[in-house]
Amino acid sequence: MASATSSVESGMPFNLQRKLLVLLGLVILIALSSSILLRNFVIRDFKAFGEGRMLDRLYQVQAVLEGRYEQAGGWQREQVANDLVWAWLSGIELRLYDADNRLVMDTGQALASLSPVMQQRIAASSNRRPQPAAPTEFQSYPLFLKDEEIGHLDLQLPRPVHEAFFIRSSNQFLIYSLLGLGLTAVVLSFLAARRISRPLQELTAAAEGLANGTPGLRVQAGSNDEIGRLAISFNRMADSLEAQEQLRKQLVSNAAHELRTPLMIIRGELEGMIDGLLPTTPEALQSLHDEAARLATILDGVDELSRAQAAGLQLQRQEFALLPLLQGIISRFSRSAEEQQVAITLTGDQAVTGWIDPDRFTQIITNLISNALKAMPRGGQLEIRLSATPYARYIEVCDTGSGIPDDLLPHIFERFAKGKDGGLGLGLAIVKELVAAHNGTITASSSPGSGTCFRITLPATTGGLHEYDRRTD
Repeated sequence: MASATSSVESGMPFNLQRKLLVLLGLVILIALSSSILLRNFVIRDFKAFGEGRMLDRLYQVQAVLEGRYEQAGGWQREQVANDLVWAWLSGIELRLYDADNRLVMDTGQALASLSPVMQQRIAASSNRRPQPAAPTEFQSYPLFLKDEEIGHLDLQLPRPVHEAFFIRSSNQFLIYSLLGLGLTAVVLSFLAARRISRPLQELTAAAEGLANGTPGLRVQAGSNDEIGRLAISFNRMADSLEAQEQLRKQLVSNAAHELRTPLMIIRGELEGMIDGLLPTTPEALQSLHDEAARLATILDGVDELSRAQAAGLQLQRQEFALLPLLQGIISRFSRSAEEQQVAITLTGDQAVTGWIDPDRFTQIITNLISNALKAMPRGGQLEIRLSATPYARYIEVCDTGSGIPDDLLPHIFERFAKGKDGGLGLGLAIVKELVAAHNGTITASSSPGSGTCFRITLPATTGGLHEYDRRTD
């Protein structure tokens, strides 16, 4: 099995497992790309949020300074010093200029005007000091009072230390997450693709082996999903094909054995006539004719058995009243039974029905009655009994003939199993096949010298017998 699977894998450079891996890889790639895209959106919104907060603080600083100017009637260094310190604590470094572009105060001067204790506290809380910066690093914002420019602010926004830390941390987290989750997803995808494709590879190998004539290949149904049910169906199909092949071989072997005897007789007599050892008399020709008729009978029996084996696929089943049908079959044998002094009785309920193919059912009962009459050449009693339960229908055909020897009884339904009276041994084999095609069973009981009884069990519906057999046994 393993070699067959490996041959399938080697013959398929882009098999199902690789296709599943590619598909799952694309899904993983899309998922990881989505996380990167989502991260970029988050960072963009985070930056926009930070910039918006900083602009709000700037507007507040502008409003406060314009208010200070209005209250004092001009720029007072002592008054604006606290405002510049407050702006510094908010993250903004300022330079305040009057309308004549003269420096009023900057952040460094404002911090220097504080007491040493306050300078230490502010330095500890902000963890930074004003640094000399090029004029290009400052942005200028005008200050107005009643539509008149009263000065302007040069400000330097703080370097985004916290923002940079957040972005750097998020980048590291994203990289570790992508590596960890990506690797985990790849491993799980490989295992999932292998688990899904392995049963299909085994099914493919088994199907190819079956097509190449290798019997006995089966697959394990390891799950209850669609693949598991497919494996179960394949095993059933393989069992059925193997059984049919065995039946075919057995039928051919038995038929060849049965055909060999009349052919040898015909060949021997013809050779004797050709060599002049046997006279060409009407009696000799009649013997050849009888052997040829025997050959035709054997071939007809084999053909009939073949049709019976295929009847399960060809039955036209419908609900029929069984007692009237049995009465019609018995009427065909009334003259033969009268000549043999055999009394035929039929008992049963008129309302009992069964799901049967009437033609095939007639063939079953006809065969059984014919065998029963052959067993009673000098009179006897033939009883046909019909009974029913909610789950099954029973038909019994019992005679008072010579019976069947104990050593032959277990083999009477086998192909070419001949009884003590000769014959081809196909009649009861055909009966068994037809009963099985109806999802039923047939059994036989016999006592030598006391007669034989055949019991047919048919389902009450179109289903099988397994459910109500457990209830009735």
